[in-house]
Amino acid sequence: MTVLSKFQGCFIGLALGDALCAPYEGGILEGLLWRLIGRTSDGRMRFTDDTQMSLDLARSLTEKGALDQDHIAQSFAHSYRWSRGYGPSAAKLLKRIKAGASWQVENTRQHPQGSYGNGAAMRAPVIALAYNNQPEEMESAVYRASLITHAHPLGIEGARLIAQVVSESIRGRSALEAGKAGLACCDSEAYRTRMNKLLDWLESDNFVDPKRVRKELGNGIAALRSCPTAVYISLRFLSSDFDELLRFVRAVKGDTDTIAAMAGAIWGAHNGIDRFDPKMIGKLEKSDEILQAASDLHRMF
Repeated sequence: MTVLSKFQGCFIGLALGDALCAPYEGGILEGLLWRLIGRTSDGRMRFTDDTQMSLDLARSLTEKGALDQDHIAQSFAHSYRWSRGYGPSAAKLLKRIKAGASWQVENTRQHPQGSYGNGAAMRAPVIALAYNNQPEEMESAVYRASLITHAHPLGIEGARLIAQVVSESIRGRSALEAGKAGLACCDSEAYRTRMNKLLDWLESDNFVDPKRVRKELGNGIAALRSCPTAVYISLRFLSSDFDELLRFVRAVKGDTDTIAAMAGAIWGAHNGIDRFDPKMIGKLEKSDEILQAASDLHRMF
């Protein structure tokens, strides 16, 4: 399997997980709304802000040839559309940046310590792709890319965790190897506790049910309550069909689109593009652009 296949698999896994699980996020009203707006005019599956911001980040990296925080912030701001499902805090931040405010001020305006949501983690796979051959620089890149919208240490730590596991998956590490590498990059006791728990589950083949995963790892929008969950699901189903991974995410409930995006990126980075159903890829909006963005990252970085 080529590295290009893994890059494309990672990005497509992120986008498909996002689009296929978006209708199951939140409560009944949220689900009904996405079912109404979840298709493009030509009938393709629409993705959410998870994929949009990942595309924005990838395009900025390839256009600038490096990580330019100001350019990324402007890219995020000018791509903002309410119909992508941006959270209220992110929407306010991006609107202010588009109006001319500095992201260095806005990233802590609503939350003085910064947001600890999973918004930085959902796009962290792109950083793992861009810095695939520079692991020593990846941590700094994750920090700088996260800081634009998610300045809280727990939000940044979640992004670092996802990027690390994606990077290990590109290298073909086993589920346990990738999980242990993820644990090694965690600083806080809160993350380490969850990572040790999920590693125990994987090592003992004690494949717990979705309800227990929801209770003990979480399923919310906070990075702490979604990133370890995404890692567990991706590693548990690493050798299974992608559909099985998605069914489990839906059963866990909560922030399904983002959990599936992160888990799908890890799964795709390990298995490559050929493990996905081509018909399903063809039903995804802008699938050609997503594949091209992955190819551009592979070529440039």
